[in-house]
Amino acid sequence: METKEKVQFWMENAEYDLQTAEVMHSSARYAYTAFMCQQTLEKILKAIYLKNNNAEAPRSHNLSYLLGMCNINAQENDVNLLAELSTYYLEGRYPTYKEKISKLINKDKSQNLLNQTKELFKWLKSQTI
Repeated sequence: METKEKVQFWMENAEYDLQTAEVMHSSARYAYTAFMCQQTLEKILKAIYLKNNNAEAPRSHNLSYLLGMCNINAQENDVNLLAELSTYYLEGRYPTYKEKISKLINKDKSQNLLNQTKELFKWLKSQTI
């Protein structure tokens, strides 16, 4: 598979995950909304890395690290979002934390994370053109 096809693959998966985040929010699965927001941004950052470096992205789920590897200057609020979403990914991987996360993310928090993710996704997508 050529680099262009790999980038497209990551982009399609990122868009699918963003749609999944919307479905999770509308069905009141707020912890999964946060997880899918993290996955959305992880995949688009990997697409950007691949496009810019013609090499596979690092095997990491840390969004702040991936952003740094892409050499993109994001705004402070975007950097903060990436750091927050990274914690939901890491904590969500362990059963004892799932219950804790579910209590931390209510409908308003989920909507806020989703809205911020959509905005950042739109901006990051413009970086792949």
